Amino acid sequence: MNLGLVGYVGRRLGQAVLVLWAAFTVTFVILYLLPSDPVSIMLAGGQGGEQAAVDPAQAAALRAEYGLDDPLPVQYVHALWRTLHLDLGNSIQNGAPVSTSIADALPQTALLAASAFVVALVLGVGIAFLSTWTRWAWARTLLLALPPLGVSLPTFWVGLLLIQVFSFRIPVFPALGNRGVSSLVLPAVTLAIPVSASIAQVLARGLRTALAEPYVETARAKGASRARVHLRHAFRNATIPALTIGGVVVGNLLAGAVVVETVFSRVGIGRLTVTAVNGQDIPLVQGLVLLAATVFVVTNLVVDLLYPVLDPRIRVIGAARASKRRDRSADRVVVGAGA
Repeated sequence: MNLGLVGYVGRRLGQAVLVLWAAFTVTFVILYLLPSDPVSIMLAGGQGGEQAAVDPAQAAALRAEYGLDDPLPVQYVHALWRTLHLDLGNSIQNGAPVSTSIADALPQTALLAASAFVVALVLGVGIAFLSTWTRWAWARTLLLALPPLGVSLPTFWVGLLLIQVFSFRIPVFPALGNRGVSSLVLPAVTLAIPVSASIAQVLARGLRTALAEPYVETARAKGASRARVHLRHAFRNATIPALTIGGVVVGNLLAGAVVVETVFSRVGIGRLTVTAVNGQDIPLVQGLVLLAATVFVVTNLVVDLLYPVLDPRIRVIGAARASKRRDRSADRVVVGAGA
């Protein structure tokens, strides 16, 4: 087994644990710094507990039940200890286990995110490939102008526009709900547009850089076809910079899901997040933040491990650096022995 790889994975896992702890801690502090009271919000039915009449005895009983009457450091230690034992606690709003609430909402959001990622990948790769393949200057200019436009468009505006066109004017797809595959089309396209724009921007830049490299000229001189140069030589190297935005893509999918599920009235993690934040449901918000942070760190770890697979030069560089470190260690041992 490659000890260098094991050490690298170990360091990355340690960083992942640190990121998860930081996300948990920051979320805990921010939620407790908010001026509103989650127990009052719950007793008032989410209609503004500070202004509504709340029974003090009932509020005190609920605070004691959820440990909200303990000092803040004690609450933090108890919450962290439960989280380390995979116990996310119960929702303040409805008393249901946080893990159950997340598990019920996750499949719909995962389906939406996966569908949007597939659409984004097809659009992003297609735009990047065609923009470097075409010999028509006007077509190349038009294709390269699409990614900045896609990034700048507000997600909620795109969703409302698609609903107006394809649900009201041309009633092809339903506007709201989770009713079958047809109700997934418009939300997936809405969520995919900014993600595909990011992929297209980075991949197109990588393809242009790769096509200008000397090895591409060598391949052409050897008689390689244009398609072979693009797909076999340039595209593989161009995907390495594109992989670096893996975390950004996942972040866009998770953040966009909140907006998209709200616009299309879909049941999922996005709507659950909005409800939890509005009700200041501390355990539920912490569970959702930990879920997002876990997805983010796992994605980045997978991306880092894919680098050597796509580019063997990374393995060679890593091996050379490890060899130099071993040589320096050996020199120190020899010098020490000589002394």
